[in-house]
Amino acid sequence: MLDQIHWLAAVTVLGVLEQAYFFLQVIYARRLFGISPPKISGPPEFERIFRAQVNSSEYFPIFLALLWQAGLFFHQGLAAALGLLYLCARYCYFIGYKASSSERLAPIYFSAGVLWILIAVSALGILHFFLSHYVGLNIHQLLTA
Repeated sequence: MLDQIHWLAAVTVLGVLEQAYFFLQVIYARRLFGISPPKISGPPEFERIFRAQVNSSEYFPIFLALLWQAGLFFHQGLAAALGLLYLCARYCYFIGYKASSSERLAPIYFSAGVLWILIAVSALGILHFFLSHYVGLNIHQLLTA
């Protein structure tokens, strides 16, 4: 079983480490700008870092659910590759937003596109499972025949 999920697990760990990096960036920014919790406002530089971290955290559970669904029901390798693309886009989003609010746009659109692809392959995989398991219709066999 582990050979069927090891890439998904590796991408999950990388995602958690990326989230930890974003959290640490907020801590460093709080120290740099003298902003103690629970305050969330301050200079624009701090607010951009804080907002980039919060936004990334909000999307992380969605990403994880889609990563694992796509990997389990469609294809582990494709899901893991898409997961790496998503994490790279999120990193570019964070770094871009840290520099300027306009620098966040291209990476956020790209990461949203990757999420839509993960939704599509998850849905296709789950649909295939239901059709083959409950209806006895194997789409893969029909397409390769």
